[in-house]
Amino acid sequence: MQGSMLAGASSTSVYSLGARIKNWKLRSISSRSEKRVLSVRPLVPTALGLENTLGVHRRGLIRKGEEFVVRATSIADNSGDSDFVPADEKAAGGSIGRTVYVGVLVALWYLFNIYFNIYNKQVLKVYPYPVTITTAQFAVGTVFVLFSWATNLVKRPKLSLSQFFVMLLLAAAHTLGNLFTNMSLGKVSVSFTHTIKAMEPFFSASLSAVFLGKMPTLPVVLSLAPVVGGVVLASATEAQFDWIGFWSAMASNLTNQGRNVISKKLMDEEGSLDNMSIFSIITVLSFLLMVPVTPIMEGIKFSPSFLRSAGLDVKEVLVRSLLAAIFYHAYQQLSYMILAYMSPVTHSVANCVKRVVVIVSAVVFFSTPVSAVNALGTGIALAGVFLYSKASKLQPSKPKSS
Repeated sequence: MQGSMLAGASSTSVYSLGARIKNWKLRSISSRSEKRVLSVRPLVPTALGLENTLGVHRRGLIRKGEEFVVRATSIADNSGDSDFVPADEKAAGGSIGRTVYVGVLVALWYLFNIYFNIYNKQVLKVYPYPVTITTAQFAVGTVFVLFSWATNLVKRPKLSLSQFFVMLLLAAAHTLGNLFTNMSLGKVSVSFTHTIKAMEPFFSASLSAVFLGKMPTLPVVLSLAPVVGGVVLASATEAQFDWIGFWSAMASNLTNQGRNVISKKLMDEEGSLDNMSIFSIITVLSFLLMVPVTPIMEGIKFSPSFLRSAGLDVKEVLVRSLLAAIFYHAYQQLSYMILAYMSPVTHSVANCVKRVVVIVSAVVFFSTPVSAVNALGTGIALAGVFLYSKASKLQPSKPKSS
């Protein structure tokens, strides 16, 4: 190499030699930088081969014919709204292709949530046993997870002892979040439950400050005022108000956002589990946590003989319960897939937009009576969520450490 460079110097100027040495150094630095960047694994959903969607491949490998070309990937800024950067913007269709892909996931997330709330509310109206229903929903999800592991659709994760205890904590929050939601839906209307749950940004911002060290700015704090005020106004004028339903929805906000923030922190750590592995593990653990609790809290209330003795159509209840459980697992899985593309705050805002769609759908489907003041309170709360999403984008980025 040195001899070649000296030979070139004999036929070129000193300036040319200096330029070549500079270029050689730059290529060397670029090569080392590329290797360092490639050591960071992109957080791409691995279920059902989704890592190949839109041409995005793991570890920055892009297939061209029969060859694999290694390309450097950018390291995402943790202070931004997105923590995912494709290995090749062109292969992923650029920002437009990525936006379309995430948009499809969000649309399916909304649709499955609508179906879940409708079927779940129909079952809870005639079968008021939220603990049993919650256990059944986790049981169906566990069947899907075990099937995906057995068929290698999703690689079964291996946990260290410390990871297991973190997963157990997430599973407990996940279990309580769904249980409290079912308790609220069993006591009040779907629209009122989701109006209360519009306060999720408040819990998300608070928990992000505690666990992620992301302190909210003054505009963010001020934007939470209409969210809280709107929920208070809607609650004061709710025709079907119930304190158990109200506090259950509030507890669901706390546990669900705690789960999202903690899981996001875990996914951001180098060498940690991917989002689909986290969801699969906590689904199974949640079912195992609920199995001993259910008969203690509600007894054996899911047998066909009990349903017939209660004057219920066994087939109708079982079919709607199964559909609710399937849609629950589907929308929760999509929620975890989307969380890999968003910060907890942005995910919470998207979740609140979803509530607008769910509230309108539930009001129309169940013909829920809504007063003008109640609608105004809901509107103020949702407007506060919009202001919150705008204010959260104004937060200054943390300086990157070298």
